Amino acid sequence: MSENPAGRKPGQRNESVHDRLIREAQERGGFDNLKGAGKPLRHLTGPGARDWVTQWVQREDLSGVLPPELALRKEAEKIVDTCADLPTEAEVRSVVDELNRRIREMRLRPPSGHYRGPDSFLRTVSADRVVGEWRERRAGR
Repeated sequence: MSENPAGRKPGQRNESVHDRLIREAQERGGFDNLKGAGKPLRHLTGPGARDWVTQWVQREDLSGVLPPELALRKEAEKIVDTCADLPTEAEVRSVVDELNRRIREMRLRPPSGHYRGPDSFLRTVSADRVVGEWRERRAGR
């Protein structure tokens, strides 16, 4: 069989550089006898799996690489901290309103990944709740 100019044999699939390097390492046995081979990955199964992934994302500060749905969820979880130093209730409400606008907008778009699970629906944030917590923090200063 003659090879084409790209070095592939006729009918051979187009392979990325990364895929080729991995395939060649596998052929050389570079992944044989690795520690933990054949064992399940710790913390990736069972009831704590989701918590482990959430902790990993937070620890590694992957906010810049999160899908938009998860980035908004993270922002919603930290909204009280985000508003803590704002001087007026009107500004707190404005920040919450802007977050809620982006949450509503996100709901109208198709999901960024292949699967949107049942927990991926993000609720809007209650401005009254955030203002209440903002007031409590200010009173505690």
